[in-house]
Amino acid sequence: MTRYRIILAYDGTGFVGSQRQATPIGNRTAKSRTVQGELERALTKLGWRGKSVLLAGRTDSGVHASGQVAAFDYDWRHPPEELVAALNGNLPRDVVVRSADVVPDGFHPRFDARSRSYCYRLFCQALRDPLRERYAWRVWPVLNENDLHTAAKLFLGEHDFRAFGSSPKPGGSTVRTVMKADWQLNGDEWTFEVQADGFLYRMVRKLVHIQVAVGQGRVPVETVAGALTGGGLPGGLAPANGLTLTEVTYPQ
Repeated sequence: MTRYRIILAYDGTGFVGSQRQATPIGNRTAKSRTVQGELERALTKLGWRGKSVLLAGRTDSGVHASGQVAAFDYDWRHPPEELVAALNGNLPRDVVVRSADVVPDGFHPRFDARSRSYCYRLFCQALRDPLRERYAWRVWPVLNENDLHTAAKLFLGEHDFRAFGSSPKPGGSTVRTVMKADWQLNGDEWTFEVQADGFLYRMVRKLVHIQVAVGQGRVPVETVAGALTGGGLPGGLAPANGLTLTEVTYPQ
């Protein structure tokens, strides 16, 4: 038996999340689709008899990915590139396997990860734009560029991010180290790129929401600094549709 690692991309619009739900197979509906479930279904069609694939992390309902990582054990007697083609031939159109390779038996896509990177897209426009809003958050009024960059720099380094999310496991640490937090402007579209050694539940969406509030002058940047030293934050969460998991890194 060989352990394979694959890189997945998916449009999260039609999924309730990446992880398979604890719902009996006979009771699942189109509204309870998960990326893991679709991947396991495609593998089963190829003769896979495993119980569960491993994922690098959970993405919420509506969140997209271009670099999700999964691993599974499989007695595949052909080159990895043929596994890619076989899986894609059995996956729905909103999921694709981008690559596959063989890894050591003990490899775990979640616990072996060194960092994860996310990208959040938004644009500033007064009128609705149905085509763009599938993958980006429309905000108005416009954002102040200097305020965005000032807020983003506060997240760099090691901090307790308890005000920005909850630990994936009860009682777990809320301390994380952020290596990158950067905004880029292209026309009327903003892109926030963030990389850390790990993220709390809904952390990126809360980071984006509070920065937008700062950029629109509704919240002072001092509120963000205070939240990193034990202070509170106003409620709010950026929509899921603007968020994409872009990369998970591992030791060489």
